[in-house]
Amino acid sequence: MINFLKGGMKIRNSHLIYRDLNNLMQSNDFQKGESHVHLQGGVSLGIGAFNLTLSLFPPRILKILEFAGFSGDKEYGLSQLHEGATSYNLRSLLCTMLLLCYYTFLSFILGIGEEDIKEADSLLQPYISRYPKSAIFLFFAGRIEEIKGNIDQAIQWFEDGCSAQQSWKQFHHMCYWELMWCVAYKGMWRVAYFYADLLSKENRWSKAMYVYMKAAFLSMLPADEPRPFDESEVELFRLVPTLKQRIAGKSPPTEKYVIRKARRYQAKDPVSLPVPALEMMYLWNGFSVLGKDPQLTEDTLNTLCMAENRLLQEPANDYQDDDHCSILLLKGLCLKHRGRLEQAEECFTQISEKKMKYDHHLVPNALLEMSLLYMQQRRGEDAIPLLRRAKNNYKNYSMESRTLFRIHAALTKLRAPDSEESSTDGASLS
Repeated sequence: MINFLKGGMKIRNSHLIYRDLNNLMQSNDFQKGESHVHLQGGVSLGIGAFNLTLSLFPPRILKILEFAGFSGDKEYGLSQLHEGATSYNLRSLLCTMLLLCYYTFLSFILGIGEEDIKEADSLLQPYISRYPKSAIFLFFAGRIEEIKGNIDQAIQWFEDGCSAQQSWKQFHHMCYWELMWCVAYKGMWRVAYFYADLLSKENRWSKAMYVYMKAAFLSMLPADEPRPFDESEVELFRLVPTLKQRIAGKSPPTEKYVIRKARRYQAKDPVSLPVPALEMMYLWNGFSVLGKDPQLTEDTLNTLCMAENRLLQEPANDYQDDDHCSILLLKGLCLKHRGRLEQAEECFTQISEKKMKYDHHLVPNALLEMSLLYMQQRRGEDAIPLLRRAKNNYKNYSMESRTLFRIHAALTKLRAPDSEESSTDGASLS
């Protein structure tokens, strides 16, 4: 706890130094010299990074941080980072890298997946032209194509990123992770399994996650299809809880989620998860990628329909209602991306907390997806109450922080305060 407080004070001191430097440079007494552009780039990087990062936090946390002297203005942070990235200074590359991380990861996974990827593309192009063999820029090029829904091009960029260098093996693992999802989008479960297997053997980030993904991909294969290396998904699922790790005394939320999902396999006669790979895909906002490709979306919808039919034909069990609601959530997303909005809304509406026994995270996520559906239809006044309900009425469910970040991003998009006491004047879309 003492080290944690000391770390917090150092971060606060860093923020205050950047703020004082920024005020000094804007004063009339400041004398500009030859190195002014580099100092300005460093200040832009610091001020921009603090404001952009803090703006992602929900207002309740942000108010506490602002009381401690921090500030979180998203637009100001982005403008500072863009200024630093587009001017010729020592920190322009760092500003560019931070913006690329924001556009391709932070805003995509923790937001609503609607950030302008063209901005990331325009930032990357000068660097990819200047350094065509740079593994880092090849990786970001692949990530941008993946978000656009150009899966084959993304795969090519990631493979080029792997072959560009051999000394930094951890960077290969980043590419393997993205390649794993790219082939999963295409329904190539066996190939996805091999990437997960590589990660489970070579990378130490989360063995529980990798083994769970191996089991999830195997469970998507037909029951009569031979498994690679004669591995059993049931045995792999049973192995997941033994691989739990703690960071700063706590387990990562993703590990808590996969351990809870794998718990049902500890029984002598386990009840199988219907579509575990697609459930994990949703947690990484992968359906926003699938939705860019009509054929992949339709194939995924067919997979979900077949899983739903199998589920309804099976004998009743404790997990049946939860599994059905999980399928309905994913079906609704596919239907939304296919333009069948009424059917999508019907799927989301059928997800009820009265049916839940284990997967309590499905209800707030269904409310969130219903709200995003309303936003797509320019029905912001209908979306806001659902977002506030999802935020205020549900606590202590799996991956809660991720859902709260996405709710905050949606409310920000609608320019609506988080408080229910506010009026609905902010219901118009920005």
